[in-house]
Amino acid sequence: MKAQLAYKVPKTLLNKGTGFLNGYTHTLNPYTGCTFGCSYCYVRQMPVNLFRTEDWGTWVDVKKEASGILAKELQRARKKGKITIFMSSSTDPYQPVEALEQITRSLLETMLIEPPDFVLVQTRSPLVTRDIDVLQKLGERVRVSMTVETDQDDIRKHFTPSAPPIAGRLHALKLLREAGIPTQVAIAPVLPSSEQFASILRPLVQRVCIDDYFMGDGSEGKRTRRLGMEALYQEIGMQHWYQPDAYKTVVERIQSHFSEQEIYISQAGFEP
Repeated sequence: MKAQLAYKVPKTLLNKGTGFLNGYTHTLNPYTGCTFGCSYCYVRQMPVNLFRTEDWGTWVDVKKEASGILAKELQRARKKGKITIFMSSSTDPYQPVEALEQITRSLLETMLIEPPDFVLVQTRSPLVTRDIDVLQKLGERVRVSMTVETDQDDIRKHFTPSAPPIAGRLHALKLLREAGIPTQVAIAPVLPSSEQFASILRPLVQRVCIDDYFMGDGSEGKRTRRLGMEALYQEIGMQHWYQPDAYKTVVERIQSHFSEQEIYISQAGFEP
């Protein structure tokens, strides 16, 4: 299904980092809306979606003139001190529309001219590898966080059928590593996975962040519960994975291949 696109000039791009992201001075979203439409996405419960008539995952607002607006905002923010940016908090900066519109790329290029102290690029899309040239120039100022909630693509299809296949994300991590880009894998939220997950990730990253609905949705899992997530687990007989302590199974498996210094839990893993 083709997304409904609207083109809008935003008044502002940088927003104050709050709540789960209060370790950042700012959040930055190149788009409003996201066609990956993940079943568990907490943005479904936020005003940005609740006041729309279209279903979440079917619409995207493209932020026009974004690079020029960001340049001015970075100049102003720099006068106040340190700048740390989380991109993105309520959309995927590399969702399919980015291949054509290149808003995210333009924002990264702006950061080469007006550099923040740090930017975390949070995505689940292999499209991020298109911008390796820009990411390399940002050096240690950037970290790419690639969401890989499971190593099993049938599980991915059940929960996030419109999101990129797991194999593509793992290959993207390999390319980013080879290009010297600071990276991490975000097993967030934890979905059912195999005992081999840790060994698959070991050659690809030196930093793993593990998060779930109960720690990471900002309401101790209440937001996610309202989305009917438990029923999705029941459909595949995996209810035991929808528990507040289920993430510990993944932590134990990751610990068998990664050191304590390489493993981060929930909010700590997304900090600058």
